[in-house]
Amino acid sequence: MAPSVRLSPATRSLFDEPLAIAVQGLGPRQPVTLRSSLQDETGELFQACARYQAGDDGELDLARCPALPGGSFSGLEPMGLLWALQSQKPFRRLVKRDVQRPFLLQLEVFDGHGEPPGQLLAQAQHERAFLRDGVRRVPVREGKIRATLFLPPGNGPFPGIIDLYGTGGGLPEYRACLLANHGFAVLALAFYCYEDLPKEMKEFHLEYFEEAVNYMLQHTQVKGPGIGLLGISKGGDLCISMASFLKGITATALINGSVANVGAVLRYKDVTIPPLGVDVKRIKVNKSGIADIVDVLNNPLEGPDRQSFIPLEKAECRFLFIVGQDDRNWKSEFFAVEGSKRLQAHGKEKPEIVCYPGAGHYIEPPFFPMCAASMHLLVGKPVVWGGEPKAHYEAQVDAWQQIQAFFCKHLMGKPSGTSNKL
Repeated sequence: MAPSVRLSPATRSLFDEPLAIAVQGLGPRQPVTLRSSLQDETGELFQACARYQAGDDGELDLARCPALPGGSFSGLEPMGLLWALQSQKPFRRLVKRDVQRPFLLQLEVFDGHGEPPGQLLAQAQHERAFLRDGVRRVPVREGKIRATLFLPPGNGPFPGIIDLYGTGGGLPEYRACLLANHGFAVLALAFYCYEDLPKEMKEFHLEYFEEAVNYMLQHTQVKGPGIGLLGISKGGDLCISMASFLKGITATALINGSVANVGAVLRYKDVTIPPLGVDVKRIKVNKSGIADIVDVLNNPLEGPDRQSFIPLEKAECRFLFIVGQDDRNWKSEFFAVEGSKRLQAHGKEKPEIVCYPGAGHYIEPPFFPMCAASMHLLVGKPVVWGGEPKAHYEAQVDAWQQIQAFFCKHLMGKPSGTSNKL
């Protein structure tokens, strides 16, 4: 029989679920090269390849057969062809802009281990989807709010979460909708550089975020009495500020966030929190022109910079800090530890801190390939984000479970165990 690719699920899966890949019909112990390809919405090509040897029966199951040295990864890596995808151009990060359309994954099997690859033996296509059937995507333009609400299938109310990204601005929806597939009502909230919102990060007013919190608390499909917050990078310190000053927040999860206000003045009523000071002389630039900015921020425990430390002891919620220990954007582990000390010094419950050695700054939902370096809007040049691809991938898989379990526990009062089948 001719070689063929066998996938499970066969034609379509959610982006955050595993995909089982096997090849059948090969010769006994036949050497082959597998290549995966995916184009993002800008036409940018991401690829990975791996060298394998079929079993004595001509079968090749990536869950049982280790990849040989010489490809994008080696060893037993059933999902390696996804997490090892890399852009053909430098400084590109895989993001999803239109969550209503899946990514199309191409898989090819070539004879031998040559460069260039040998004869094409088999190929397959697979859709990696972001919206589970029945999830509703609702654009929100109420008052000042610019957002998209994702509601799970079925009759609510559902536990509610507001999801914030970082300095890239705009309105990323992919994490919010993937989370909605797991039974949460999630509001992806834009806060700058989108439609009529401010174009630059100069100052933020918490009243805008308060409007979004109130929108969620009053929504008939959102289960009270409080909601959750999820933020990465700059979105993380905004979530801490929201939890510290606004009512109705029960649980706050931060992915490589800061406990100091960063990058812009923050105002709420008569309170002003200045941004943490920076010293651009502490930027290190390597021979390739890529910047390492991990030492740029001042210490929020010293001198006038203490005014930038967000008063998280005022928060009436539970905290989860997700930390990549190789984060080169800023010192996420230091921030998490100092946040924990501050909470405990004020008699508050110790937050959960989950640290991942070898994980960089952009801890995304599972199976997004690690981005080692890309353009930083505020720095104006590419910066290194940190991370080692395999450790980063494993961190993303675990962190996704930790985040869901945290919100299940504090917003629903029960452990997670929700199905995410299409």
